[in-house]
Amino acid sequence: MSERFDLCIIGGGSGGLSVAAGAAQMGAKVVLVERGRMGGDCLNTGCVPSKALIAAAQRAQSIRDSDGFGISGAPPNVLFDNVHDHVHAVIAAIAPHDSVERFAGLGVRVIPAEGRFVRPDMLIAGDVLVRARRFVVATGSRPVIPPIPGLDQFGYLTNETVFELRERPDHLLVVGGGPIGVELAQAFRRLGSGVTLIERFGILPRDEPEAVEIVRDVLLKEGVRLLENAEISAVVRVNGKAEVMVRTAGETQRLIGSHILVAAGRKPDVDSINPAAAKIEVGPAGIKVDARLRTSNKRIFAIGDVCGGPQFTHIAGYQAGIVIRNALFSLPAKVNYNALPWVTYTEPELAHVGLTEAQARSDGHTVSVLIEPLHANDRAQAERATDGIAKIVVGSRGRILGATLVTPHAGELIGLWGLAIAQGLKLSAIAGMIAPYPTLSEISKRAAGRHFTPTLYGDRMRTVARLIQRLLP
Repeated sequence: MSERFDLCIIGGGSGGLSVAAGAAQMGAKVVLVERGRMGGDCLNTGCVPSKALIAAAQRAQSIRDSDGFGISGAPPNVLFDNVHDHVHAVIAAIAPHDSVERFAGLGVRVIPAEGRFVRPDMLIAGDVLVRARRFVVATGSRPVIPPIPGLDQFGYLTNETVFELRERPDHLLVVGGGPIGVELAQAFRRLGSGVTLIERFGILPRDEPEAVEIVRDVLLKEGVRLLENAEISAVVRVNGKAEVMVRTAGETQRLIGSHILVAAGRKPDVDSINPAAAKIEVGPAGIKVDARLRTSNKRIFAIGDVCGGPQFTHIAGYQAGIVIRNALFSLPAKVNYNALPWVTYTEPELAHVGLTEAQARSDGHTVSVLIEPLHANDRAQAERATDGIAKIVVGSRGRILGATLVTPHAGELIGLWGLAIAQGLKLSAIAGMIAPYPTLSEISKRAAGRHFTPTLYGDRMRTVARLIQRLLP
């Protein structure tokens, strides 16, 4: 059976669903091809379940930390089977928004099959030959499994399987110190597991060093064992547990764990679509695209993890809007990541937008740095959550180049800085705003104000102020 559409989307994750919903509601004839579960990684094995697990872990930790508030309670009794049910209840609550039924109601034809190109303008999905004016590849990514001898024989967890656990790991060995590894290391430790995190280099390498140091200290204080600049040489099963040999600082250590969680990065899921038949060029990072997200076949676009750019759900959603403008209306919309935010959902959260200090200096900017400690914030003091900073990277004439926040709810606060960068606002706009008191948001105003402190309270201003006072009646 052969059918023709205006737009064919391969992949029903966050990016593909955003394109499908937007294009269908604008009147295009749309088909969505998805071989697995609607919602993709974000709903089923990524953002949603991880944040639900983190929320449960935060509740447990709040009980442990209650003594400082004058409230005494027993250590938390973590019923891990119930935590599993909580995680999957959250998934189930969100799933209808991503369901086949909802998209069918929007007018999208959904084909539950693997899509594979047979020609540059034709895809086969199940028993349907799909022809379309434009195609969008949104097949996402899958976990990278490092070639560690013995790992396959012992078995391992990834983000695709860890949320199926109904019994709490006795000791979880986390391989990889990126955002996923760090978030889940803290969460499982707070839920009562022993946790050792093994990272080949340093944890959270994309973030500001000052911010990472705060997160590192919190992890250590909560009992996560960190082995950085370490490499696993072998995994052996001993009495049902994993014996892991780790080289660090010229020495070899032997670790024993009940479970291994691999969080060593992700790679694009591209082979299944048969890119050669579509004349799509693929590189080591994924499908190659231009600033309009077009592949080497200009009828075919690629968005999300599969094209190797920033691997965030919100970026896939942003890219969906770029594709709709290009594919449906031939508008030359291009991506711009100058105000790209990301958040690592530890506690405190680590949020960033724009350039880091190192990136700004590498790009040739004249840089000044503003750092405001969280302990100077009255709301943080009231909540006994004073581990954190705001770090603002400033260019010439007060131009905001980047911002990093390490605070409770930093992901909610970073949007102000993203808006400022996107709209070309200067520090004076942030310093001059009225922030409600007492709130964590005051840290942004105080950080911006530091830029003007030498001018406002320097010798020159004192001289001017004294002179004016003499002239006043």
